[in-house]
This record gives sequence, structure tokens and C-alpha cells, in this order.
Amino acid sequence: MSGARLTRLVAMSLTLGLAAWLVPPETLAQGARPAQAPPSPVAGRILSLQEAIDIALENQPSIQARLGDYAAARQRVDQAFSGLLPQIGGSWNALRDQTAKVGETSATTGRTGPTITSWGTTTTAKVTLSQLLFDFGKTFAATDREKANAESSKEDVEIDRNDTVLLVKESYFNLLFGKRLVVVNQEAVARAELNLRSAKGFFEVGTRPKFDVTRAEVDLANSQLTLIQARNAVRLARVALNTAMGISATAPTEVQDILTYEAFPVDESRLLAEALQRRPEYRQIKARVEAAEASVRQNFRNFFPDVTSNAWYGANRADMNEIWELGVTLNWSIFDGGNKIAKYKEAKASLEAAQARVRVQELAIWKEVEQAYLNVIEGEERIQAAKKAVESAQENFRLAQGRFDAGVGTIIELTDAQLELTQAQSREANALTDYRIAVSRLERSLGRR
Repeated sequence: MSGARLTRLVAMSLTLGLAAWLVPPETLAQGARPAQAPPSPVAGRILSLQEAIDIALENQPSIQARLGDYAAARQRVDQAFSGLLPQIGGSWNALRDQTAKVGETSATTGRTGPTITSWGTTTTAKVTLSQLLFDFGKTFAATDREKANAESSKEDVEIDRNDTVLLVKESYFNLLFGKRLVVVNQEAVARAELNLRSAKGFFEVGTRPKFDVTRAEVDLANSQLTLIQARNAVRLARVALNTAMGISATAPTEVQDILTYEAFPVDESRLLAEALQRRPEYRQIKARVEAAEASVRQNFRNFFPDVTSNAWYGANRADMNEIWELGVTLNWSIFDGGNKIAKYKEAKASLEAAQARVRVQELAIWKEVEQAYLNVIEGEERIQAAKKAVESAQENFRLAQGRFDAGVGTIIELTDAQLELTQAQSREANALTDYRIAVSRLERSLGRR
């Protein structure tokens, strides 16, 4: 196995493992334990790629979090619109006060009578009603803004789903790659064991030196070491796939071997148009432009007054006097130190920035699509070259083994041919894996699942 591929598998496994098992500090502070993983839906069966994707879309907590954000954003639409509906409230006030009355002065004695203190309680109960009559479209603009923000939040859900699907595909093919390398290195170990037996046989009859035996032993030990690394890479790749699916990292996941070449026909001239139509990132940036436009409308209409009708009805105790009021209020801030003007200019600047980001997103999508397409073309070419390399390496090893068995070839020629065959088979598996991952990334760049 190549060092780069091993490093990539280890890094992916560690990163996903940490993300899956990390517990919020506040949870640990309360003495709680991490939540137990849900029952494994993979035990006792071999998963197809589509089944793995379906499991991930159902179990990934990041998608659930995005769905919660979207639900909250939809409620903010109702909050913004609620200003157009009647507002009904009630109040009850109680007031207890003390009065003191100085006693009258006696005309005969000239003395003042005692001060008389009394307490009284007054209560007032009211039901209030207010209705916005006209605000020059401020509330409608605020509602439009929140609707656009909700659409942006909805696209976050789709982006997270697409990222999850890509992660599952990459992890799925990396697991297949690891299993393929195990097979390659098992064959390499078997060939090295055969070479060692041949070298020992020739040495025992005196036709080969001891060097041939020790060289064959070194070759066998190296092959066994690589096999150990390949088996561990399979375990790491399985953890990565399980975490991508949102299930227990120790689940005994087995997958179908689809690590083969399948042509991916596309019309290069239509790639960008398809990506712009399907990509949730592009729809999201357009929704943010709509939100910015609504914000400009709202801030402009804030310069105008609000007209509101108000009414209340109630009674005073203890005599239960009926009280009521009905009126119309016009609120208009004539000058606020330039605050509304500054907010309006800020909203216009934000709109211009959002419009510019649409073009930025178009260029980013275009770049991603082209790079993914070129990687697919390269992967196809690498597969063909790798197949030829394997055929040549197999023939070279067959010849080297025949020369060694005939006594005219050296052990160095044989072990070099053995190593070259193993490397050629590993490169072929690597090329197949990179191709399938490149196709997956092209599908992601096009907005496909």
C-alpha cells in the first residue's frame, strides 16, 4: 500500500471518529455519559452503496441539526407576518392608597380633633385590541426577507445531505480499496513463501548460496509487514464508513465489491448548466440576494409612518365603572439622527455584495465541475495504463521465476519482479478507487446524488 493512501485513510478515520464521539462540555459538566449508539442496521448483511447512503441520510445528526435550523427559520416567517394580525391583550392593576383627614377645630375649646386615616383600594381591568392599518409595506417586506432566509436554510439541509452522500461514497470506496490491497498483499506473501521454499531447496542441494535464502526471508518479512498494514487500513476504513453513516464505529459493516471500471458518460457542454440548476449552493446564494432585496425595501419603507387602530374596554372597582377608549394612532419618526438613512445605505451595500457573490459562486461551481471532470478523464486513463502495467509485471515475474528455477536467474531479479508485481496490482486498485471517487465528486459538483 502506498504511504499517501495509508495516511489518507488514517487521517479520515481519526477525524470522523473524533467528530462522532465528541461530547459537549456542558454535558460532561453535568456528569452525563455520551449517548449510546443506535442499534446497528448492518449486522448480518452486505451493504450496497445505495443502502449505505440511505442509512447515512437517516442517521446523520448533522442533517437533523440542519432540519431543526430550517424549522426555526420557517417560524421566523410567521413571526414577521404576525404584525399584520390583531394584537389582543389584557391588564389588571390594583392601587391601594392612604388618606389622612385632619380633625376639625372646636370653636369653644380651640382644640383640633384627631387626624382620621383611611385606606382605599382601586382596581382597573382592561382588554386591549390593536390592529395595524397601514405601514407602507414594511411588514410584507420583513416577511419576504424571512421567507428568503428560510429558503436559504432549506438549502443548507440539501448541502449537508449532498456532503454526507459524498462522504459515504468516498468511505465506501476506500474500504473496498483497503480490502483489495489485503488480497494483493496476501498473494504477495504467498509468492514470497514460495520463493523462500525454492531458495531453501536450492541451498540445501548446494546450487544456491545462503544469500538467496536470507534475501527471500527479507522479502517475505516485508510482504507480511505490508499485509499487516493493509489489514489495519481496512479496519480504519470501516470505522470511517460507519461514522459517515452515523452508526456505531464498531459495527461489522461489510460492503459489496463494486471496485470496477464503469464508464461515466457525460456531455461536457452541459455540465455547467446542469450544475447551476441542481446545486443547492447556487440556489442558496440566489435566496440570499432575495433576502437582501427585501431588506432594502423594508429599510426604505421605514421612512414612512405607521397607522394603527387602538381600543380598550374595562371597568374600575369597587364601583365597577365602565371605561373604554377607541382611537387611531399615526407614528412617524421625522428625524432620528440619520439612523434610518444609514440602515438603508447599509442594506443597499449588502445587496450589492450579495449580487457579487452570485458570480463568485458561479465561478466556484464552474471550477469545481471542470476539475472533477478532468479528474474523471485522468482516472480512466490511469486505469488503462495500470492494467497494462499489471499484465507486464505478471509476465516479468513469470519469466524471473522461471529463470530462477532454471538456475540462470538471481534472487534479486526474482524479488524485484515480485515487488514490481505487487506494486503494479496496488497501483491498479488505487487507480480504480481514485476513478470511482472522482466520479462521485463529479456527481457532487453537478448536484447529483
